[in-house]
Amino acid sequence: MLFETSDSKVLNPLLVNLSFLTTQPTGLTTYANNLVAELRSLHPTFITPQPLAKATYYPICGNLSADQGSKGHLRRILWTQRKLPQIYQRLQTNLLFSPVPEAPLYTRCRYVVTVHDLIPLRFPRRFSPLTFYCCYYVPQVLARAEHILCNSAATARDITNFLGIPATKITPIPLAYDANHFRCFTPSTAKGRGCPYFFYLGRHDSYKNLHRLISAFAALPNCRDCQLWIAGPPDQRYTPKLEAQAAELGLSQQVNFLNYVPYEQLPRIMNEAVAFVFPSLWEGFGLPVLEAMACGTPVITSNLSSLPEVAGDAALLVDPYNPQELTAAMHALATNQKLRSHLRTLSLQRASQFSWTKTGQATVEVLKRFI
Repeated sequence: MLFETSDSKVLNPLLVNLSFLTTQPTGLTTYANNLVAELRSLHPTFITPQPLAKATYYPICGNLSADQGSKGHLRRILWTQRKLPQIYQRLQTNLLFSPVPEAPLYTRCRYVVTVHDLIPLRFPRRFSPLTFYCCYYVPQVLARAEHILCNSAATARDITNFLGIPATKITPIPLAYDANHFRCFTPSTAKGRGCPYFFYLGRHDSYKNLHRLISAFAALPNCRDCQLWIAGPPDQRYTPKLEAQAAELGLSQQVNFLNYVPYEQLPRIMNEAVAFVFPSLWEGFGLPVLEAMACGTPVITSNLSSLPEVAGDAALLVDPYNPQELTAAMHALATNQKLRSHLRTLSLQRASQFSWTKTGQATVEVLKRFI
């Protein structure tokens, strides 16, 4: 339902800022879209560039998201400071909820925000807009927030350690996955692809640790008999170096860079992999790990940051700075069918503990405290 104004002002207890929504699926868009259904119980008004069914929404222009690149991000920050306070006042709102760490500064707007990670502070890059964003803008937003949500205890600790925000002001709420999409295929519906492969999904940023993953794969005794599939959009800063590394190791035929993989293809690729390998040096949550476990795929991931929170005892946890540990874990899963079967069972059990309903309901309970 489109928001309609009248001469008499209507009190809107909750305003939800969805100005960042993109047309293509991203982690932030997935998170926000899955919260919408649960947030409806609070009768909010959604500020959104995209119409919402069965909800009251306030339409805005659609050029404020990552679809527009860095210009879209900059326009959104400026819009948040200039236009959002006017909307807040016009609708006589009690509370603004932003699923990203963005809110008007130096105004009377009361707000709750979500922080997904502080990786740009942990791995800063000179002259990167994200580093500037996290160093100067986000700390001011969090300092003035009524409360802060985040998606893991690891991120909560980062907020406290990096920015000095008291833990009492932070509530970790785990993310979830689409159980209708990421699921375990039966043998009759999962056809083998011939050559066995390990699978990675994610960006090619340096902290994703892909150079150590390639080195670990190269050290496998049977690496010529299997493959490493690296899915995710290429990054001109890092992808050419990774491709060159594979070539220097003589593994250009074994290390396959798949680039962007359509969302609908991911469950089958995950189901058919020997293992999902995610040796990231740091994650705010690590959603691909959860999605792989939901497919019953054995997982190898890091023993750092939020990843043990997500994987529990259902994955092989390794030191991501130690390629030998990663090689040993990959070799174990490539050669031990009993271990793969055991982890498959544990993965499905672990994934069943996460749901977007739980995430949404926990979010609603926090927001109720501040409306």
